[in-house]
Amino acid sequence: MGEIRRRTLLAALGGTAAASGMAVTQAEAAAAPARVPAARSPYEARIRALLGRMTTAEKLGQLQQLTWTNDTGPGEGQNARATELARTGRLGSVLNVFGAKNTNALQKIAVEESRLGIPLVFGLDVIHGYWTTFPIPLAQAASFDPAVTEKDAEVSAAEARSNGVHWTFSPMMDVARDPRWGRIAEGAGEDPYLTAVLAAAKTRGYQGRSKDADLKAKDRLAACAKHYVAYGGAEGGRDYNTVDVSESRLRNLYLPPFKASVDAGAATVMASFNALNGVPQHANAHTLTGILKREWGFDGVVVTDYNGVQEMLAHGFAADPAEAGAKGLSAGLDMEMVSTALADHGEDLLADGRIDERRLDDAVARVLRLKFRLGLFDDPYVDVDGEVTKPSKAARKAAREAAARSMVLLRNEGGVLPLAASAGSVAVVGPFADSEDLLGTWVGPGGAKGPDGVKFPPVTVVDGIRAAAPRAKVSYAKEGAEAVAAVKAADVAVVVVGEASELSGEAASRSDISLPGEQEQLIAAVAKTGKPFAVVLVCGRPLTVGGWLEDAPAVLLAWHPGIEAGNAIADVLFGEVNPGGKLPVSFPRSVGQIPIHYNHESTGRPYDPDEPNEKYVSKYVDLPPGPQLPFGHGLSYTTFEVGEPRPAQDSIAASALRAGKSVEVAVAVRNTGDRTGDEVVQLYVRDLVASIVQPVRRLRGFERVTLKPGESRTVRFRLGAGDLGFWTNDTRGEFLVEPGEMELYAGVSSAAKSTAELTIT
Repeated sequence: MGEIRRRTLLAALGGTAAASGMAVTQAEAAAAPARVPAARSPYEARIRALLGRMTTAEKLGQLQQLTWTNDTGPGEGQNARATELARTGRLGSVLNVFGAKNTNALQKIAVEESRLGIPLVFGLDVIHGYWTTFPIPLAQAASFDPAVTEKDAEVSAAEARSNGVHWTFSPMMDVARDPRWGRIAEGAGEDPYLTAVLAAAKTRGYQGRSKDADLKAKDRLAACAKHYVAYGGAEGGRDYNTVDVSESRLRNLYLPPFKASVDAGAATVMASFNALNGVPQHANAHTLTGILKREWGFDGVVVTDYNGVQEMLAHGFAADPAEAGAKGLSAGLDMEMVSTALADHGEDLLADGRIDERRLDDAVARVLRLKFRLGLFDDPYVDVDGEVTKPSKAARKAAREAAARSMVLLRNEGGVLPLAASAGSVAVVGPFADSEDLLGTWVGPGGAKGPDGVKFPPVTVVDGIRAAAPRAKVSYAKEGAEAVAAVKAADVAVVVVGEASELSGEAASRSDISLPGEQEQLIAAVAKTGKPFAVVLVCGRPLTVGGWLEDAPAVLLAWHPGIEAGNAIADVLFGEVNPGGKLPVSFPRSVGQIPIHYNHESTGRPYDPDEPNEKYVSKYVDLPPGPQLPFGHGLSYTTFEVGEPRPAQDSIAASALRAGKSVEVAVAVRNTGDRTGDEVVQLYVRDLVASIVQPVRRLRGFERVTLKPGESRTVRFRLGAGDLGFWTNDTRGEFLVEPGEMELYAGVSSAAKSTAELTIT
């Protein structure tokens, strides 16, 4: 293995990455903005004609997005200013305005009263539902089923577009290894491959499969890949915090989901709040222009996050708003959300030569291109009579199925679950048993709270259990002695614990991720009764469960499951649905272990489980090695047997991989139990020796299969260059496939034992 290894550059994994030259600086990006060939879009002639008629103020206006009264950040809405700027043709977009009548009224001002009649584009954070709240994205990732997240996006898009919304700020695809970070709830966890698959699926669900034709449809939204990039790597899990990573880690861990979303046709990308290697992402020419626009050929809109340009001042990266605006536009930003640096100072910046007119025109062209793709120039209004005003039965059914499919059975000793529908009495206890706080973070208008409560509240766990077991006596007690008494008087108990929705999501980082309050004591008290019971855990992140996990004979992780929460939980508890979800993120034993993730690199002194008393290895002296529950873990009411991975060939040449060849790997799986159920067959790879230290395992394939008792199936995966190679630390974007030995692992979690070898020659 000491030979000089062959280098294989994979343009397919990064556009023209290998030929892009040195990393792009801000000055270079400003002087030579990424150009989109006219052949890519049928609208270029009309765009150029409009640009020729626009004043500088009108151009700058197209780059401005203001917020309506339902804002999502600090400060007040900008309604009056938005209305006036729309009338004078100096506004491109409005955030947080929705409803057919509201959007039509504002659109009418822009189209019929401004000089050029350029329509507005209306954006909204439709994260996991509009009226119909689906499970949080982290829960959807636990389904290991891209159809789940695609269905969420389809339902959400139809509801939102009918209400005048054109653009969603989703999907979020920030790979996150620190569960203290509240926004882990909005993503797909710790693995870049799983996140990439789901990012592409959600993009397709919002936009359809033809990014121009489908975006005009009245049931589609423009997607926004966010937050670009490495936002999930915030130090200490504190939101908005600094990120410092190598080019290799950036490209191998954080960028793949964004590339997948762009390849799926994502119309827009949002810059992230964090600084990356000392440069705020809102002014990072290397990532915004060099990688996104030049290497990947992205021809859509790069939008800032809320007030992100103005926040360069707090970063200490710009002295004043004018400098912040100049740096942001020059680096590759195309639209400014809420802050008004470019609108206020753009004309002076242009006159002083601090921004380039070509870069300005490029940004305006991208905004106009989005509006053409959405069909807004031809049909700017929404049909009031066609407005969806509540969740439909079909949408609720989809949300219920998604929630049940996303739940993970963590423990089931003694066959406590599934519960018998014929049970005489069931005690349902705990602070979340009769709570409406099951929708999760970043709910849409359907989950908004008003003076009369939540507009479309979730089904509670108590109500779901009562509906599933109508003949049983179902009692409820929230906590304390009353709860223990209810358990003692019942045949079986369900203890519903977790964290409130507001404890996860943006600006909701936690230093302690154990169960809040006295919930652990409640579980211990219920355990002492001797009655059979199951714990239902509702949360927006992995929690530390080591203090009580062994007390509970059965634990069902339900996450924040959305509008059909109680019904879906009951479906799983009573066996109407056999759980098949898997953990998309590791559960730590203690907060002191964080970050702990399955795809870590090996040290020079790795821990050896066969030598547990060895002192000078990488471990903690006060904790067992590894997580409490590993990535990919999840049980079923039946049992499965997964065979060894069987590659169709023992070796393959790097040159063949470069030419697009791949290796098929077959994995047999059999239901060895007595119930029909789902198993997620998982395939991992490890590069044993490489010029850059590689992760001990990388997920490179998964498939969720349903099998009847005794039924077998062979699942087939294909491993290509993208699965067997890696990005180097070269900022030019160099991808290598090196000769050497690869280990393949197949199983039902990241702890899979079945192995095979593959040689790259």
